Amino acid sequence: MSRRRTLRPEEEELWQAVARTARPMHPRSHAPVNRIEGAAHPHPLADLKPREAEIPKSWLEPFRLGQKARVAKGHDLAPTLAESLNNGLRMDAKQHDRMVRGKLAPEARIDLHGMTLAEAHPELIRFVLNAHAAGLRLVLVITGKGKRREDLGPIPQRMGALRHQVPQWLRLSPLGPVVLQVTEAHLKHGGAGAYYVYLRRR
Repeated sequence: MSRRRTLRPEEEELWQAVARTARPMHPRSHAPVNRIEGAAHPHPLADLKPREAEIPKSWLEPFRLGQKARVAKGHDLAPTLAESLNNGLRMDAKQHDRMVRGKLAPEARIDLHGMTLAEAHPELIRFVLNAHAAGLRLVLVITGKGKRREDLGPIPQRMGALRHQVPQWLRLSPLGPVVLQVTEAHLKHGGAGAYYVYLRRR
């Protein structure tokens, strides 16, 4: 049986210094009594018990084998070409039917094929606003289908940048207020590489 003794003055001073710096993880109203070497002092580390590891809740919903995956409704991807053009029918239905079948001849055209986005945007704005000021109704915007180029960057580049960007430009200011309808051109006028732009009346 070990012999118990009281703390010496220097040990008492050291113990009090440690006690002042320790912070209990789970404070209690009554601190346990220190039984080290027979000294009746509160043990500053008595409440510093290792915290039990908290098992994080999974952010995945329960999944059973064979169950179909749920597709998120929203996404932050750029709209597809079909989504950019699908704004509903705003012009006369008979005129629209004639237009998509290539029965209406464009009154003016602009060829943006081969231009960069920075070059094509101001040219498109100038062309459409001038056509609207002149009272034209149907114009043709040629973009080309785009060519697949060597992709050297970390972000994949979309094939046919102009072809995808032009419908968005035609929907935004300053062109949006004067444009009534945008549809893909008939094969005789360029097909997937061109757009019919039907303008509002002055």
